[in-house]
Amino acid sequence: MCASCGCQGQGTTMTNLQTGARAEIEALPEQDGAAHSHGDHGHGHFHDEHQHAHDHHHHGHEQGHAHGHDHSHAHAHEHGDHDHAHEDSHRRLELETRILAKNDAIAAKCRAWLAGREIVALNLVSSPGAGKTTLLERAIADLSGELPLFVVEGDQATSNDGERIRAAGAPVVQVNTGTGCHLDAEMIARALSELKPSVASLVLIENVGNLVCPALFDLGEHAKVVIFSTTEGEDKPLKYPHMFSAAKLVIFNKIDLLPHLDFSMARARENILRVNPDVEIVEVSAKTGAGMQTLYDWVRAQRKAAVQLDVI
Repeated sequence: MCASCGCQGQGTTMTNLQTGARAEIEALPEQDGAAHSHGDHGHGHFHDEHQHAHDHHHHGHEQGHAHGHDHSHAHAHEHGDHDHAHEDSHRRLELETRILAKNDAIAAKCRAWLAGREIVALNLVSSPGAGKTTLLERAIADLSGELPLFVVEGDQATSNDGERIRAAGAPVVQVNTGTGCHLDAEMIARALSELKPSVASLVLIENVGNLVCPALFDLGEHAKVVIFSTTEGEDKPLKYPHMFSAAKLVIFNKIDLLPHLDFSMARARENILRVNPDVEIVEVSAKTGAGMQTLYDWVRAQRKAAVQLDVI
């Protein structure tokens, strides 16, 4: 279950696009064997309990209910709703805490596994259509002769983007989350075991297009990287502060479109730094290649730092 929106992530599958091997990935397990209930995902539960309380209150009464009882019934019903809402909120909070704790434990193992092999993993997040896949295609073409590059491709459905990555020349595992809105550490652990990235390689994780839920889920990555398209509003960082504050790098993409847009780069930068004063920012066009060398220099610096940290 997503700790933010409550989606269940049912029907998650993993496909190795090199071999065609396909497997199902179970939803992130909950600690202490917590059972799933309607209250866990936040729909249907209020209605069911409302009906139950209503039926219980009318037990033993005939259908002809006098209007004189309306006030007392409504008053008792309001108290019942309030108590139930409080109980449901508490249960949901406990469930979220268990899920995130379990995710963080798996993420820590992924991080240790990657660090032991001097592999840098970057978690690429953005709104849908910001240009993540196009940016990956450009990076694969430009860096393939310099370093081994592997991709975990996340989408709710289809392997369209994964096939684009494979055609660009990088080994890729496609993870389809079904009803889920983000990747989690369990999915990445399974994908890494299938992908088998080589020592000192770069693993790029293209998360599901969403700037809300991926902010909560550590994947064991070296850094979260937000791709921010110039076709979006300058106030995007203020609307989604958790994601931008969690990022180590923000990539402005589609700068080739700036002459055609009413978009202030200066105002967008100011909003980013209001949310995250320490984040690094680069401006690129994945389509034309402008600014990509600056991005690659940042990637090289992360790899160098990872190797030095491992030596220490």
